[in-house]
Amino acid sequence: MTRKKKKAIEEPKKIEENRIKKIKIRVIGIGGGGGNIVSEISQKVKRASFFGADTDSKALKNLTRSVKRFQFGQNLTRGFGTGMNPEIAQTAARNEKEKIKKLLENQDLIILIACLGGGVGSGATPIFAKISKNLGNINYGIFTLPFKFEGEKKLEIAKNSLRNLKGKLNTFSIIPNERIFQIIDRKVPLKKALSSINENLVNSLQSLIEIIYKPGLINIDFADLKTVFEGRGHLTYLNSIEVEKEEEKEAIEKFLHSPLYPYSIEGAKGVLLNISGQKDLSLAQVSQISKTILEKVNKEAKIIFGISHTPKESKMKITILATGCSKKIFPEKPKRLKPKGKKTPTHPPSEGPKRKFG
Repeated sequence: MTRKKKKAIEEPKKIEENRIKKIKIRVIGIGGGGGNIVSEISQKVKRASFFGADTDSKALKNLTRSVKRFQFGQNLTRGFGTGMNPEIAQTAARNEKEKIKKLLENQDLIILIACLGGGVGSGATPIFAKISKNLGNINYGIFTLPFKFEGEKKLEIAKNSLRNLKGKLNTFSIIPNERIFQIIDRKVPLKKALSSINENLVNSLQSLIEIIYKPGLINIDFADLKTVFEGRGHLTYLNSIEVEKEEEKEAIEKFLHSPLYPYSIEGAKGVLLNISGQKDLSLAQVSQISKTILEKVNKEAKIIFGISHTPKESKMKITILATGCSKKIFPEKPKRLKPKGKKTPTHPPSEGPKRKFG
C-alpha cells in the first residue's frame, strides 16, 4: 500500500476520533447524598468530569479527590447545609445563577444526581436543571427517593422536587432507596446497602459512556443518544448486565426488570440497545435479545441498536437506555366529585346570622 493511500484511510479515522474526544459529559452530585454517590462513581467511570455541588462546606470536604468541589450559597447559609428546607437551597442557587452557568456551559450531556427529600438536593437541583436546559445541554437526572423510615415529610419534599424537575430535564431515572431490600438482607449495614445502589449506577453509567466513546461493529454515537433523549420529562430505565451463555434467557428477563426500579421498559418510546460480545456472537443470540425487548416497548418506539466486541475472556454485555417508559411513578390524586343535585352557591347566603370560628 502506498503512503498516499494509507494516509487517505487514516485521516477519516483520526477525524472521527477527535470528534468523539470533544464530546463533554459532566456528572454533578447535588447535596450531601448526591455528592456521596458521585464520589463512588467517579473512581470507576472514566471520560467524564465529576463535581459535587453543595452549600455545606463540611460535606464538600468529604468528597474524593476525583470529584471537584462546587460551593454555592455561602452568603445565605454561611457554609452550612439547609436542613430539610428546599426553599433556602432554591434561593441560594438562584442567587448564584451566573456561577452555576459557568459550571454547566460548554457541555454536551449533563447528568444530575441527587437524593431527593433533603434540602439542597430537592431545592437546588431544579435550578441547576433549568440553567442547563437554557444552555441547550442534554439533561439526564438520576434521583433516589427516601426510605419509608425517613417519614412522609421527606417523601412529600421529594415528590414536589420531582414535579419541578420533569419539565427541565430530557430524561430522568428514579430509584427508591426502599427497593434495596429486594436484593439485600435488612440486617446489612446502611452504608453497604447504599453502596449496592451506587454499584448498579456505576456499571450502568460506565457502560453508557463506553458505548458513546468506543467504536463498534454497529456503532452508537452521540447523535444517537440525542435522538433517544429528545423531548422533555421522559421516565428512563438504564441498566447493564454481563451474561453467561447458559444463563442468557433468565438473565435477560432480570435485566429488563431490575429490582431497584419501580418500573420496567414497558411502553418505552426510545431505546438505545448495545450488545457487546466475543467474535462468535451469533445472529440468533442478537435476534432473540432484540425480539424480547421489542415485545415490551411501544410499537412506534425509536430503536437504536449497536454491537461491539469484548476481549476473549469477557462475558456478553448488554446495555439498555429506554426513555419514555409508560408507568406513572406517583399516582395522581383522585379528583373530589361534587354530590349530584346540589349546586354550590356563587354568593354567601343573605339570611341568617354569621358564625364566628376560632
